[in-house]
Amino acid sequence: MNDVVLQARGLVKEFGGLRAVNSVDFTLRRGELRCVIGPNGGGKSTLFKLLTGQLKPTAGTIQFKGLDVTRLHPHEIARAGIGIKFQVPRVYDALSVAENLWLSARFRHGAAGAGPIVDRVLTEISLGERRASLVGYLSHGDRQWVEIGMVLASEPDLILLDEPTAGMTHAEARRTADLVREINRRATLIVVEHDMDFVRSIAGFVTVLHRGAVLAEGTMEQIRANDVVRDVYLGKRQHARG
Repeated sequence: MNDVVLQARGLVKEFGGLRAVNSVDFTLRRGELRCVIGPNGGGKSTLFKLLTGQLKPTAGTIQFKGLDVTRLHPHEIARAGIGIKFQVPRVYDALSVAENLWLSARFRHGAAGAGPIVDRVLTEISLGERRASLVGYLSHGDRQWVEIGMVLASEPDLILLDEPTAGMTHAEARRTADLVREINRRATLIVVEHDMDFVRSIAGFVTVLHRGAVLAEGTMEQIRANDVVRDVYLGKRQHARG
């Protein structure tokens, strides 16, 4: 069990008596790249918000490396070592690319250690030539990569990405897939995503949510071969979002 990074047990989230997440058990091990998929209303967005502290569960527990983070706020979860990339970029438009990264690096490592981290991350996200550009003038894809870079600059033990290819072109999505695979060489990741082409290109292990519960888990090949999953998600509803 020493390799377990994140573990949720009996996770429930109710809204007005209806269960958006229904008794979910979720175990993530060190070095994994886990994709969470599901049809519209399947519960994946709610699960992401529970894991990142944006919502508090009605019942159940969440542990990160043995620490109970069930009731922590998002900034406390970040300080514990979890990096979060939201679907809509949360960046500082009036600051440069490098300044955005520096603020994130400083958050966990202090001002003295931030500089070298910024230089390394700029190379990783291929924005070194735009380090002085104001983020507010960047393309949507570049803004997404800046926020991924901000996550990397905090050097978290676990990274959670919420639909990282939302609004991207096919070329940008392919570049993001390459970046995610590279990040996974040193970090554990959870990716919530609806784009099945992207999921196929990166997934090590997949969790499928349906009606708030875990419908299936396995490799991408196992998920694609599962008739029940295909019926509710991979077939006629392949492009649905949740």
